[in-house]
Amino acid sequence: MDTLFDLPEPETTEQAVIARYRLSDDEYGSRAEREAVFDAERAMATAVEEAGVGEVDGNEFGGGEAVLYAYGPDAEALFKVMEPILRRLSLRPAHVLLRQGSRATESRVEL
Repeated sequence: MDTLFDLPEPETTEQAVIARYRLSDDEYGSRAEREAVFDAERAMATAVEEAGVGEVDGNEFGGGEAVLYAYGPDAEALFKVMEPILRRLSLRPAHVLLRQGSRATESRVEL
């Protein structure tokens, strides 16, 4: 019997950092707010790529908020790289969800 086929598949859990910012209206925010989010997203994508901790996967606007998504093997390491840029974005209120582990444990950080 070949025991290699009886081994469990290794668990690969992608973790997430999800940042949510309140906009000035109930729709998509002002042009200046959207540009600030786009600029922050580009800066984070560069920082995350250079650090090799994951990837910034895009944004979503609507319902009066902007959301930025990033994924990688370690949400804490990803957030550590992203945090200075997330805090510089002046839109408030704002918070970040860190999704960790195979059971999708979440922790919330206020910005």
